[in-house]
Amino acid sequence: MRPRGGTTTVNSTATDATDATDATDVTEASDPTDVTAEKAAPDAPDATDATDVSDGVDVSHRWWPRVLGALLAVALIATGGALYAEGRQLRDTPATANLALTDAEATTRVTGDVSSALGKIFSYGPGATAATRAAAKEVLAGKALQQYAALFGQVERQSADQKLTLTTEVVRAGVTRLTGSSAHLLVFLDQVYERRGRAPTTASAQLTVTAELREGRWWIVEIGST
Repeated sequence: MRPRGGTTTVNSTATDATDATDATDVTEASDPTDVTAEKAAPDAPDATDATDVSDGVDVSHRWWPRVLGALLAVALIATGGALYAEGRQLRDTPATANLALTDAEATTRVTGDVSSALGKIFSYGPGATAATRAAAKEVLAGKALQQYAALFGQVERQSADQKLTLTTEVVRAGVTRLTGSSAHLLVFLDQVYERRGRAPTTASAQLTVTAELREGRWWIVEIGST
């Protein structure tokens, strides 16, 4: 007869082995690493999707420089057109058409011709009015010649009666506007009147003069007082 204590030991050992096996199965079935991997797998980005995103970024990087280049080209064309139009307006303004501001030689010439002419037609003596009248026909034309002819008859009579001598000198002349065929001037004169038996008298005068270029020479066509 075997003692009961030995049978008890074998059963206990078999029970422990069975329990250990069951524990191992439970551990393998409930491995937290496998559960985590299964849950994380659906959320991971697909490799194909990542490639598509990268391609989209590359396309955007290639597209923007082209758009910016086109916009810059349009802006440059528009700016160039505006500058050309503005430059054309500046070239066509009355200020730039006035040769008195740009052509010193032509300005000097018209100033000299007009100054010389005024000195001749406004200088005379008691016995020299005929020479003055003849000189006027060589430097005056149009309205200026008509006005001068109408008034010079009175000047001749006064000069003869009063023994009057008039000497005129242009002290300053400025061209206010000059084109290829016409000129407008502002002229300052000093005039000396001498009558027999009296002291000379000096007076100043200021005239506006319009001149026209005819056959290579400047003619006075209008005289006004200011």
